[in-house]
Amino acid sequence: MSRSGIGYDIHRLAADRRLVLGGVAIEHPTGLVGHSDGDVLLHALMDALLGAANLGDIGRHFPSDDPAYAGARSAELMRRVGGLVRERGFTVSSLDATVIAQAPRLAPHVQAMREAIAKALDIGVDRVSVKATTNDGLGVVGAGEAIAALAIATLD
Repeated sequence: MSRSGIGYDIHRLAADRRLVLGGVAIEHPTGLVGHSDGDVLLHALMDALLGAANLGDIGRHFPSDDPAYAGARSAELMRRVGGLVRERGFTVSSLDATVIAQAPRLAPHVQAMREAIAKALDIGVDRVSVKATTNDGLGVVGAGEAIAALAIATLD
């Protein structure tokens, strides 16, 4: 029986941070603020995976008030989520995510993101879809103050 889960995340941008999306470092004057590396794409995907497996959310597994996760690489946390999903007897059938960012232009980085996500979960890149869009200048994302991501995961 297939199961699906959804995920969402948003983080503010700041000048003193490195921008990491989908496990890929992207050249940009600002980066995402977070207890970890702030990778909203991986955070949304992890929540989708955990939800599909009925395992709660990333805050339950990697609390932001736990110093062990300060500055953590989200790609490593994604590997651990993949292990939890497999322990429950599931395989990742499909991942689909959308990153919402006014800047930078993400299209040149989408393939590298797909590959990094597939590698972290030890699945084929053909099971990973990543898309990018803007917020047409609306809200904190449109003002370039934040980046958000939405995701859905299907498990078999």
